[in-house]
Amino acid sequence: MKQTKLALVAGIIAAATMVAPAHAAPGDMSVATFLAKVDALKAKGIMAMLSSDVGVLKAEATAAGYGYRDRLKKERAAGHPSSCPPTPTKVSQLMWLNHLSSYPAAQRGQTTLNRAMSDMFSRNWPCRK
Repeated sequence: MKQTKLALVAGIIAAATMVAPAHAAPGDMSVATFLAKVDALKAKGIMAMLSSDVGVLKAEATAAGYGYRDRLKKERAAGHPSSCPPTPTKVSQLMWLNHLSSYPAAQRGQTTLNRAMSDMFSRNWPCRK
Protein backbone atom coordinates (compact mmCIF):
# COMPACT_ATOMS: atom_id res chain seq x y z
CA MET A 1 0.00 0.00 0.00
CA LYS A 2 2.82 2.42 0.88
CA GLN A 3 4.53 1.70 -2.46
CA THR A 4 1.27 2.39 -4.29
CA LYS A 5 0.79 5.76 -2.61
CA LEU A 6 4.43 6.67 -3.26
CA ALA A 7 4.04 5.69 -6.91
CA LEU A 8 0.85 7.76 -7.14
CA VAL A 9 2.54 10.85 -5.73
CA ALA A 10 5.59 10.32 -7.95
CA GLY A 11 3.32 10.06 -10.98
CA ILE A 12 1.42 13.18 -9.99
CA ILE A 13 4.63 15.13 -9.55
CA ALA A 14 5.93 13.91 -12.90
CA ALA A 15 2.71 14.83 -14.72
CA ALA A 16 2.32 18.28 -13.19
CA THR A 17 3.08 21.47 -15.01
CA MET A 18 5.69 23.75 -13.50
CA VAL A 19 4.45 26.52 -11.26
CA ALA A 20 6.97 28.94 -9.79
CA PRO A 21 6.94 28.92 -5.98
CA ALA A 22 6.25 32.25 -4.33
CA HIS A 23 8.02 31.72 -1.00
CA ALA A 24 11.73 31.82 -1.87
CA ALA A 25 14.25 31.16 -4.58
CA PRO A 26 13.51 27.86 -6.33
CA GLY A 27 15.44 25.02 -4.70
CA ASP A 28 15.65 26.77 -1.35
CA MET A 29 12.70 24.85 0.12
CA SER A 30 13.75 22.67 3.04
CA VAL A 31 13.68 18.90 2.85
CA ALA A 32 11.24 18.94 5.79
CA THR A 33 8.80 21.22 3.97
CA PHE A 34 9.07 19.24 0.73
CA LEU A 35 8.42 15.92 2.46
CA ALA A 36 5.53 17.40 4.47
CA LYS A 37 3.92 18.56 1.22
CA VAL A 38 4.46 15.11 -0.32
CA ASP A 39 2.80 13.49 2.71
CA ALA A 40 -0.13 15.91 2.46
CA LEU A 41 -0.55 15.00 -1.21
CA LYS A 42 -0.45 11.29 -0.39
CA ALA A 43 -3.26 11.83 2.10
CA LYS A 44 -5.41 13.44 -0.60
CA GLY A 45 -5.12 10.43 -2.88
CA ILE A 46 -6.34 11.07 -6.41
CA MET A 47 -7.57 14.53 -5.37
CA ALA A 48 -3.92 15.53 -5.03
CA MET A 49 -3.89 16.17 -8.77
CA LEU A 50 -5.98 19.28 -8.12
CA SER A 51 -3.55 20.72 -5.56
CA SER A 52 -1.27 23.62 -6.46
CA ASP A 53 1.40 21.94 -4.31
CA VAL A 54 1.99 19.43 -7.11
CA GLY A 55 3.37 22.20 -9.32
CA VAL A 56 5.28 23.73 -6.45
CA LEU A 57 7.02 20.42 -5.65
CA LYS A 58 7.89 19.81 -9.29
CA ALA A 59 9.25 23.34 -9.68
CA GLU A 60 11.36 23.03 -6.54
CA ALA A 61 12.85 19.67 -7.53
CA THR A 62 13.47 20.84 -11.09
CA ALA A 63 15.14 24.04 -9.89
CA ALA A 64 17.41 22.05 -7.57
CA GLY A 65 18.36 19.77 -10.47
CA TYR A 66 19.14 22.64 -12.84
CA GLY A 67 21.00 24.48 -10.11
CA TYR A 68 23.19 21.47 -9.46
CA ARG A 69 23.80 20.96 -13.17
CA ASP A 70 24.98 24.57 -13.47
CA ARG A 71 27.24 24.29 -10.40
CA LEU A 72 28.71 21.03 -11.71
CA LYS A 73 29.59 22.69 -15.03
CA LYS A 74 31.50 25.38 -13.14
CA GLU A 75 33.21 22.79 -10.93
CA ARG A 76 34.28 20.79 -13.99
CA ALA A 77 35.64 23.92 -15.66
CA ALA A 78 37.70 24.57 -12.50
CA GLY A 79 38.88 20.93 -12.52
CA HIS A 80 37.18 19.96 -9.24
CA PRO A 81 33.79 18.32 -9.87
CA SER A 82 31.83 17.27 -6.80
CA SER A 83 30.39 14.28 -8.67
CA CYS A 84 30.87 12.43 -11.95
CA PRO A 85 27.44 11.28 -13.13
CA PRO A 86 27.09 9.48 -16.46
CA THR A 87 25.65 11.36 -19.40
CA PRO A 88 22.72 11.46 -19.59
CA THR A 89 21.68 11.08 -15.99
CA LYS A 90 18.03 10.63 -15.06
CA VAL A 91 16.84 10.83 -11.48
CA SER A 92 13.50 9.17 -10.83
CA GLN A 93 10.98 10.60 -8.40
CA LEU A 94 11.36 7.47 -6.28
CA MET A 95 15.15 7.90 -6.10
CA TRP A 96 14.70 11.57 -5.14
CA LEU A 97 12.08 10.89 -2.47
CA ASN A 98 14.11 8.03 -1.01
CA HIS A 99 17.16 10.28 -0.83
CA LEU A 100 15.22 13.06 0.91
CA SER A 101 13.77 10.55 3.37
CA SER A 102 17.29 9.37 4.22
CA TYR A 103 18.05 12.62 6.06
CA PRO A 104 17.58 12.41 9.83
CA ALA A 105 14.53 14.36 10.97
CA ALA A 106 16.71 16.82 12.88
CA GLN A 107 18.57 17.80 9.67
CA ARG A 108 15.60 18.07 7.32
CA GLY A 109 14.60 21.58 8.39
CA GLN A 110 18.09 22.95 7.82
CA THR A 111 18.79 21.16 4.53
CA THR A 112 17.65 22.83 1.31
CA LEU A 113 16.68 20.92 -1.79
CA ASN A 114 19.72 22.46 -3.49
CA ARG A 115 22.00 20.91 -0.86
CA ALA A 116 20.11 17.63 -1.01
CA MET A 117 20.53 17.42 -4.79
CA SER A 118 24.25 18.01 -4.45
CA ASP A 119 24.50 15.37 -1.73
CA MET A 120 22.58 12.85 -3.82
CA PHE A 121 24.85 13.24 -6.82
CA SER A 122 28.01 13.10 -4.71
CA ARG A 123 26.84 9.90 -3.01
CA ASN A 124 25.57 8.13 -6.11
CA TRP A 125 28.17 9.22 -8.65
CA PRO A 126 31.45 10.02 -6.88
CA CYS A 127 34.46 10.81 -9.02
CA ARG A 128 37.01 8.01 -9.23
CA LYS A 129 40.67 8.89 -9.20
